[in-house]
Parts: sequence; structure tokens; C-alpha cells
Amino acid sequence: MSVLTDGAIEALLSEKIISDPVLQALNVRKLENANGSTRYRLAVSDGKHSLSSAMLSTQLNCLAEDNQLVPNCIVVIKRYVTNILKDGRRIIVVLEMDIIKSAEDVGGRIGNPVPYTEGQNKAPQPAANSAIRPPLQQQTGSDDKGNRPFNRDFGKKTSPSASLPSTPGGGSKVVPIASLNPYQSKWTIRARVTNKSSIRTWSNSRGDGKLFSMEIVDESGEIRVTGFNQEVDKFFSLIESGKVYYISKGSLKIANKQYTSVKNDYEMTLNGETSIIPCEDAGGVPVMQCDFVPIGDLESRDKDAIVDVIGVCKSVDELTRLTTKTNREVSKRTVNLMDMTGKMVTVTLWGEEAEKFNVTGEPVIAIKGAKLSDYGGRSLSASFSSTMMINPDIPEAYKLRGWYDKEGHAMEAQSVTEARGPGGGGGGGGNTNWKTLADVKTEHLGHGEKADYFSCTATVVYLRKENCLYQACPSQDCNKKVVDQNNGMFRCEKCDKEFPNFKYRLILSANIADYGDNQWVTCFQESAEAILGQNAAYLGQLKDSNESAFDEIFQQANFNTFIFRNRVKLETYNDESRIKATVMDVKPVDHREYSKRLIMNIRKLGAQ
Repeated sequence: MSVLTDGAIEALLSEKIISDPVLQALNVRKLENANGSTRYRLAVSDGKHSLSSAMLSTQLNCLAEDNQLVPNCIVVIKRYVTNILKDGRRIIVVLEMDIIKSAEDVGGRIGNPVPYTEGQNKAPQPAANSAIRPPLQQQTGSDDKGNRPFNRDFGKKTSPSASLPSTPGGGSKVVPIASLNPYQSKWTIRARVTNKSSIRTWSNSRGDGKLFSMEIVDESGEIRVTGFNQEVDKFFSLIESGKVYYISKGSLKIANKQYTSVKNDYEMTLNGETSIIPCEDAGGVPVMQCDFVPIGDLESRDKDAIVDVIGVCKSVDELTRLTTKTNREVSKRTVNLMDMTGKMVTVTLWGEEAEKFNVTGEPVIAIKGAKLSDYGGRSLSASFSSTMMINPDIPEAYKLRGWYDKEGHAMEAQSVTEARGPGGGGGGGGNTNWKTLADVKTEHLGHGEKADYFSCTATVVYLRKENCLYQACPSQDCNKKVVDQNNGMFRCEKCDKEFPNFKYRLILSANIADYGDNQWVTCFQESAEAILGQNAAYLGQLKDSNESAFDEIFQQANFNTFIFRNRVKLETYNDESRIKATVMDVKPVDHREYSKRLIMNIRKLGAQ
């Protein structure tokens, strides 16, 4: 007895009721689009008839690329849509599919299927040129985490009476975004706007113009939409980010991946015939569609990759402003996100997004379309095309919130971003990578290709005052050592100049210790001055005039405790390799925050 669903091919191309048809894949053909994207065309069989006009939606490409979907395997189609092309041909776009039997287990082709000829069994014509198959039984419920209702059978076939929503006024049936292609003309989609740009203008030899773009999503996928000139005037003020709309009669073309990270082979352009109507019933339309990358996996991703991330906001920095190379001032703010991998990453917000960002507590933040940088380890940047949501109504956010409230808040996050200096307190926030001095050795920090950065709370136990001061070039941006010409002039080889004066600079060697180990570190100007409590110019004068007072300053500096931000890297000199530790910053200990961090560590150890 065949495992295939008898009559499935005829039913797929008609209005007959069918649920989860089981078919055999006869052939899988790879198609390359002009923009370099890939689609897969299928030939399938129900044992009696075969159909060669089936297409995989792009989100299922991995089944073919991983050699799971191969000729002769058995599949069950969970969701699909039937499209009619301009020439009258009908194709099946598969939106969701499971492989239930491998080709090896099947052993060969089942039956002797012949190509299905439309009308041979008097299959009725569909009412619209593109019809989605609604559910046999409309089931709604919550997922196993108790999150918002969802439609378990979206895209399955049912009777014509249980149709999907139509546009106001009884227009064409609603079709999914995943089924859109340039060969259709009559369609309507129901989608949520997840990101809307501001109006941008241009001016060139062909004239002036303006445009805006938006990203929209439904249960099947997402697509980028752009409006120009008259369409900007017509639609920009109507559209609100987060709202749901009926959209019809846009123009579709191959997507230019240079300007978008949206996962769709096509993009839409609004035109004079386009209709956009607000939809009051937003049920079932997702807030956004994301493929979240765990923060712990960012280190293995390529530089400049576009990724989606979700995490708990551990800390927020103050708004700053900087001037670009084109003398344009932009606003900037950084936030630090932590997820269930126990890792944390710094995300930079720009412009209006940075200015209006205002949160309290530790909310869950989801960012779609952030750009990955290798500046300072791994960091992210949210551009104008990124979408950020605070406490989004999605299952991933509820799962992350539950984990953080139960155990994550007691963890000390390890940052994948190298900090440029610790926060003032030494608490658990920020992007500080806290280590003990023993951890530095047992974890072999500094032995990789790049330097490692860490923070520690340690006490100064010895300061080497010999050769801690040197005479440096007085130029503002030069700190090179000068050569005394013994004629009242001092020469800087770097600047290739002689000066009648110099400035003192510090290069201090110190031994610091915590409860488990000690470490020799090198402290340059600012960090050395922080430890000694005096500036280099005064120390230089004192060394020349009152050596006992100079010695007293070093004695007083011993056995003081600070928060050190260090850089460690294995260096080789005279064929001898050793770890060189350099102090990047020194801060006094905020004992309140330090105690909080110790309590967190105690809780973490207690949980283990």
C-alpha cells in the first residue's frame, strides 16, 4: 500500500479539501536568479500523477542545500499556496515542508505517475488568480511557553467558506508575502510595518526626487517596500510603524541586496495603482520576523554581517555627539545586551534612535538588521535600516525574560566587546570582562592572535621607581623621548626638531595582587598618575630637588586598592616569550557596587 496521498496533485491545483498531503520528490532543480539568489524547483508525485511546477520558498532552501531534500524522498507539505501566472500556468509555492522518509529508505520511484493535465478530472478553477489554502479547522492557541495565540494550520487547505480575510469592499483574497513574484498582477497582502524610514531626498543630473522605504512582515515572510515622489506624498503620512495594512498592486522586482538585509528575493515599489488600506484586525500578523543569532555565536560570524539579536539591556550609556568627516554632527548612544549564552555585546545606536532611547529597569530588546563589527572584539551597530523593539510580544522575549528573572540576573556576563575603560563602580553592568589574576593565567588570556582585555580589583604591593620618569617631546601630540644635546636644547627624532624644553612623562612598573595571585603591569601617564596621586611634572621637579619627598610618594601609594582595566598579549623578545600586561585605566573602588558584584558571584556559586 502506497504511503502517498492519493489524488494529492489534483487537490493541490484545485479547491478540494486536503490536509498535509504526502508526496514523493521526483526531482530537485537549482535555479540561479539574475541577482545571484537561488530558488529550487521541484517535481513531485502522488503515485498516480506528477507535477513539475512546484517551487520551494526561499526559507526552505536549506533542505535542498543540506541534501535532505533529494529525488525519491517522501515529504509532507504543511503549508503552501497556489499561484496562477500571467500565461495561465499554475504553480505550487511550498511554504512549510517536512521530510518523513529518506531516498535510501524508499529505494526508488513509487508507482508510474504521469504528468497531470489540468482539467482532465474537471478540477474547478480557483476564484482568484492567487489563492492561499486556509486551515481545515481554525485552531488557535498558545505555544508551550504560554505566549500569544497563533494559527497552527496557516496555509492548509479548507473549504471555500472558511476563507481568509478579504480587503474592505470584498476585493481579492489575501495572499502571503512569500508567494509574491513579478509574474503576478492581482494580489493583496495583509502585513505589519516593522520599520519605516524618514523621507530622503536626492539631486543629480537627471533631477531631484524623494523617497521613503519600509519593511513589512506577515506569517510567511517579509519584504522591503519603497515609495518615490508622488507615492511619498500619498502614503508617507498614512503609514505608521507597527500598524497592519492591506497592500495591493505594487510593482515587484529582483531585490538589490546592497541596500537591504530583508530575506526576500524580491522587493516592492509603490506606484500609481497601489492601494494601502489600514487593517483593524491585526490578529495573526507577527510583530516582526527574526532569525536571532545568540550573542555567544557572534565571535564566529564574519565582519560586516547583518544579524538579528535579542537580549536583556544590562546598561545604557549617556548620549554623546560626534562630528563626522563631512562635519556633520550625529548623536550616539551605546547599550549592552546579554542573552542566555551568558555573553554580552555592545550595540551602538545612532541619530534619532539614540536620542529618543529611554528605558528603565532591564527590558528585553530585540534588534533586527544590526551590522556586526570587529572593532573591539565584536560589537554591533544599529543603522537607520535596523528595527529595534523594547519588550516585544514574541516567544523569544518571554523565554529570555523568564530565564533572566530566574537565574540570569545572578550571572556575571562575559562581554564579546572589548571595553575601552571600565565604569566608575566595578558593578556587574557595562561591558567589563571581570577576571581574577589567577583566571588570567589559567585561561591563558593574551595567547591568541589578538590581545585580551579584562578588569580586576587588585592592590598595589610594589612600585618600581627607577627609570619611571623620562624627558619627552613638548609637542602636544608627541610623547617620544628627547635627546639632551648638552647645549640647552633637546632633540626629538620623531618630529625632527630641537626644543629648549621638555615635558616629563611616566612609565611605571607595578606589581598588583588580589587574593589568588599577583601580576607585573606597565602603567603609562594617566594610569600612573592615578596610582601615585601626583602629576608627572610635579614628580619630575621633586625628583630633582627633594628625593626623600619623592620616595615618600611611592611609599604612600603602596597597598592602595583600585579597579584596573588591563590589556594582555604574549610578546617575544630575544627569543623569549612572556605575557605583557598594560594598564589601560585605573579607577577607585566603589565599595557598594563591588559588594553587589561579590554577592552575585556568591549566588552563582551557590546555584552550582
